[in-house]
Amino acid sequence: MGKWLERLRGPGERKAAGAQTVFAMTGAGDAQWSRRGFSSLAAEGFGRNPIVYRCVRLIAEAANRVPFKAREGGQTLSEHPALDLLARPNPRQSGGEMLESVYAYLQTAGNAYLEAVTVEGEIKGLYCLRPDRMRVVAGADGWPVAYSYTAGGRTMRLSQEAEPIPSVLHMALFHPLDDHYGMAPLEAAQTSLDIHNAASRWNKALLDNAARPSGALVYSMAAGNLTPEQFERLKDELAIGFQGAANAGRPMVLEGGLDWKTIALSPRDMDFIEAKNGAAREIALAFGVPPMLLGIPGDNTYANLVEANRALWRQTVMPLVERVADDLGNWLSPAFGGKLVLTPDFDGVEALAEDRAALWARVSSADFLSDAEKRALVGVTG
Repeated sequence: MGKWLERLRGPGERKAAGAQTVFAMTGAGDAQWSRRGFSSLAAEGFGRNPIVYRCVRLIAEAANRVPFKAREGGQTLSEHPALDLLARPNPRQSGGEMLESVYAYLQTAGNAYLEAVTVEGEIKGLYCLRPDRMRVVAGADGWPVAYSYTAGGRTMRLSQEAEPIPSVLHMALFHPLDDHYGMAPLEAAQTSLDIHNAASRWNKALLDNAARPSGALVYSMAAGNLTPEQFERLKDELAIGFQGAANAGRPMVLEGGLDWKTIALSPRDMDFIEAKNGAAREIALAFGVPPMLLGIPGDNTYANLVEANRALWRQTVMPLVERVADDLGNWLSPAFGGKLVLTPDFDGVEALAEDRAALWARVSSADFLSDAEKRALVGVTG
């Protein structure tokens, strides 16, 4: 540091006796945010953030456990061509793999797309397409008339006027400012995602640089202080060499009248662990996942894991599965006579067993209901 100051002074420069010179290293500046868009958020969130990754996997895997039932004319059918199609949609994927992709894309992109491959008016396969490769082709009235899909340097046009059903089923979560594309929970959690990732990077940088705190550099040589030009040069070199997350805690060798004074907030004062936990809670809130299920410390809102798991199913998974089943049924119905209804079967879900048992008990004790009405109330028809 002493040689550094000699270089800043330059040869032949004289020093005036007197005051100290203080270089404050606050590190303040504009916040840096991840870019908008599916590719950027998927890379920063699902690819690099464990909270986002676990939320998406938890929801998609739970929703994928729910089977669909086919109904036609008020009759529940154990076998139906539509169920066979969903069980084996294409040669490369199982039905569970395809639906898991649908649920995951809705959480990360806010949009999910299924393409129907038809031969001579009969559906032969279903394929899940990547949302970042799809573009809406709007007609004169503003409604989609086709979708363009770009892959391998080629762009294909998928018409919505195809027979017997439109080529593409577009499932989109509600977006208040967009007519065609949905808003994903990941997009709503972007600020918390950036805070969580930044805290992780900062802590890693501190570990790499011996975890030294920020502060002020005090120059108090008895012979005098620096000129304005020397002050600016030293301040610039401090900013380049010691500010920012990449230089967090970088060790500094002090010589020649320089002294280090810790000021403002240190990483310990800011408590990055709690900051990360707070950001993690907000990410979980956006996805509708109880924080207790993610192992975030200090979250005891629910009495136990059973209640937290039940809340996940009631508030997040069930609405998602019902929405996807409804969209699929409406889309596929014209290809199967126009009377097909797909409904999710939650009877086999362990987390909801207590709710189902309570429903059955209430219905069974209702003597004023007929057997047919009781069966309808508990979802058994036919």
